[in-house]
Amino acid sequence: MSHPLARRAAAEFLGTALLVAAVVGSGAMGTSLSDDLAVVLLVNAVATVAALGTLIWMLGPISGAHFNPVVTGVEAARREISLKEAGLYVAAQVSGALGGVALANVMFDLPAWQASTHERTGFPTWLGEVVATAGLLLVIGALTRTGRGHLGPAMVPAWIGAAYFFTSSTSFANPAVTIGRCLTDTFSGIAPASVPLFVVFQILGAGIGALLTELFYPRPGEAEPLDLPDAIDRSSTAPSVPTSQSPPRDESPIP
Repeated sequence: MSHPLARRAAAEFLGTALLVAAVVGSGAMGTSLSDDLAVVLLVNAVATVAALGTLIWMLGPISGAHFNPVVTGVEAARREISLKEAGLYVAAQVSGALGGVALANVMFDLPAWQASTHERTGFPTWLGEVVATAGLLLVIGALTRTGRGHLGPAMVPAWIGAAYFFTSSTSFANPAVTIGRCLTDTFSGIAPASVPLFVVFQILGAGIGALLTELFYPRPGEAEPLDLPDAIDRSSTAPSVPTSQSPPRDESPIP
């Protein structure tokens, strides 16, 4: 089903906002419940995984559930999405992140926006972001290239949840979420000075994930949008092609 661009952008705004609210809010709740950092991280991870899966399932049929500028950027680089749509998606994602962090902060009786003092820096942490983001793009690429996009609401949160615990950065893997999290001085915050390099290494990780997708799941000459649960029809204004002239689409996994 095709949806107007404004509706798709609104879905990206809402999805990113609620994702950031879940990340920040669960971190704040965790610290109010326990002084044990392992417990707080577990609360944070479980809430994030549950929220992300639900949001992909709920909004994926509208916008493709990117909620992440690097996912949109890779799709634009592959010319699977127009630059106009990509720009609007990224603007919606970043503004959604700002709205989501404000919502979470206010729910916990904090200023809507407050710069974080939690510095996250150093090569081990940046490497963690490369791994987390590369893995995310590879998971999404594998799902879309093998026709298993319907598993996105389970597989993508599973990767993020695992990466919370096995990467040194706790798996931000998203520039918009990173920008949002610099405006909360809670458990999940990141100091504004730490944001630029986080984003640089997230972009690097996205590039690696995209290359790995091409290596393991090559589809030369065929567009495979990074949309979950399924590819979104963006051709509402394009003339329809008779079914008899449309080549069958191979959805079988690549051997």
